[in-house]
Amino acid sequence: MKSNFIQKIKHTVLSPAPKGYIALLSVALMIILPVSSCKKSFLDVVPDNVSTIANAFVSKTEAEKYLFTCYSYLPTETDPTYNVGLTAGDEVWVEDPAGHIRPTNVLQLPRGFQNSSDPIANYMNGTRDAAANYKAIRDCNVFIENVSDVTKVRDLDIDTRERWIAEAQFLKAFYHFQLFRAYGPIPIIDKNLPIDASIDDVRVKRRPVDEVVNYIAGLYDLAAAKLPLSIRNEGSELGRVTKGAALSMKAKLLVTAASPLFNGNPDYNSFKNKDGEQLFNPTYSAQKWQLAADASKAAIDFCEAQNIQLYTFPAPTTPLSQTTMTQMSIRNAMSEKWNDELIWGLTANNNIGYNSFFQSMCAGQYDFNNADAAKSANRPLMGPTIKMAKMFYTKNGVPINEDKTLDFTNIAQLRVGTHDERFNIKEGETTARLNFDREPRYYADLGFDRGVWYMANSPTKTDENTWWMKARGAEVGQSSPIPIAGFYMKKALNWHYEWATVTYINYPWPEMRLSDLYLLYAEALNEAQGPVADVYTYINRIRARAGLPTVQDSWSNYSINPTKYTTKDGMRSIIQRERAVELCFEGHRFWDLLRWKTAGVELNGNVTGWSISENSPELYYRERSIYSRHFVIPRDYLWPIQESDLLVNQNLVQNPNW
Repeated sequence: MKSNFIQKIKHTVLSPAPKGYIALLSVALMIILPVSSCKKSFLDVVPDNVSTIANAFVSKTEAEKYLFTCYSYLPTETDPTYNVGLTAGDEVWVEDPAGHIRPTNVLQLPRGFQNSSDPIANYMNGTRDAAANYKAIRDCNVFIENVSDVTKVRDLDIDTRERWIAEAQFLKAFYHFQLFRAYGPIPIIDKNLPIDASIDDVRVKRRPVDEVVNYIAGLYDLAAAKLPLSIRNEGSELGRVTKGAALSMKAKLLVTAASPLFNGNPDYNSFKNKDGEQLFNPTYSAQKWQLAADASKAAIDFCEAQNIQLYTFPAPTTPLSQTTMTQMSIRNAMSEKWNDELIWGLTANNNIGYNSFFQSMCAGQYDFNNADAAKSANRPLMGPTIKMAKMFYTKNGVPINEDKTLDFTNIAQLRVGTHDERFNIKEGETTARLNFDREPRYYADLGFDRGVWYMANSPTKTDENTWWMKARGAEVGQSSPIPIAGFYMKKALNWHYEWATVTYINYPWPEMRLSDLYLLYAEALNEAQGPVADVYTYINRIRARAGLPTVQDSWSNYSINPTKYTTKDGMRSIIQRERAVELCFEGHRFWDLLRWKTAGVELNGNVTGWSISENSPELYYRERSIYSRHFVIPRDYLWPIQESDLLVNQNLVQNPNW
């Protein structure tokens, strides 16, 4: 099993230290705690504990530990109770009446409990399930300042020095991006101020959106120039950033900045600093989309030159059907560790404890003619909603409400799985209409009642007569919680998971993979130029891996809107749907809904699921309302700044309507 540097250092801090790690633990605590645990305003830009900082740069070994500290603030995406992008969106729902997990913080965002007195997921202060991004930036500044001084860390060669500075510049850009995505115009902390800085200097102001974006993009450019093309020492450096990661994250930044939330948004025409400085540019710019498209294409070209490619499942020694092979290519693009599609995988805070907690949310009990085994399942609390299940295409590659050849009017209509459908649905078993005639990603990504769930430990060693799911009422037992809507995040569970021994396989969180980059490019290019050839090319590459016809073929032959793909508006809708399906459960959709300004529609209304406590299919397959989401327009498009911070720094202004 490949290790990585961040996983090692975080394990020593967060878990009982293995025998060989005691020294590393003491050093890690010395580096991390004195520098970043002081109780001061989130925008403290004056370093403290100067003597400790000086000691951190006496040697290469000590300096590298400080670099690990800069990495340690990366988000904990493998824990759904921290992952805003997943938990606050409309893909999944969490219900925990028995108190198996913390019923607080990020889980409360879609319930309407965000506030300005003690904000949930406070990315500035690092409270209530978020990293302290301004502390992270301060530590990055300390590192860059000291390692840039050639009189310090004298045993550090020039190439390593330049690489480490570039890594810190990348992280500094990423932490600014985390803040920008949530708050919009933010204070830019380019350098830490000296200890004797005046009060006026310390009271920094928010900077206009365009200035923030240009600053972050510039940092990514600086980092990309000196970062390695790829990770060579995979045994110790997996998870550290590369040039491909920098180029790709710059593309994501520019696509975000070009999107409706930040590009000529009239909701913020009157949003200004206290001195009257306008924080949002009121004029829409199509050029921003072109810049984003150019950056995305540059990132794609570079990544492909480094042999990063859409993942395809290698042929196993035991033959599998093409149906299962396609599904495994889709599933493993997310959960197969360090696969060929991964551009940047997060490993900070991603030790086996966090990762297994996430996967336990996904792991259904696979039943092979064994109802008693199903009753002992360790069932998850989080699961996809019916809305998400409806999002996937039909087998013809168009939305279920657009397919002119297939009728999904009654999604609960009962139907029996046939022999030809045996690799998707258990032959001879009854399930809902919604589960039939769907695209391969539906069966790859979702676990559902009577659905087939192939795993590496298949009892037949093949996908014939393999695991399948029983998910109704008494079949699963009442002592274990089950997903509230009746669906499972199958895609997020590594296929080597052993349900009998509850053995999870750790994998890096896919912060950026090639399909995401393809979709960003197609979106930006469509907005800049309309549906030109490359828009179709890169969408169709993803669809081909998913076993679907091209956009042109699907809509021309099967859609009630056959010319939809020929217009910018039509392709915008198609691209947004592709992002929802291709990247489901990877933490992107919530942030996409914000930047598209569609969250007001998508994140309000009822969450629905099947009647999971019922035993018969007639009663189980009844769509019921579980909860009503709350998203206040336009207030909730930007995070609130904590009120106490506004009192400490009177140059700051609150986001509108908070």
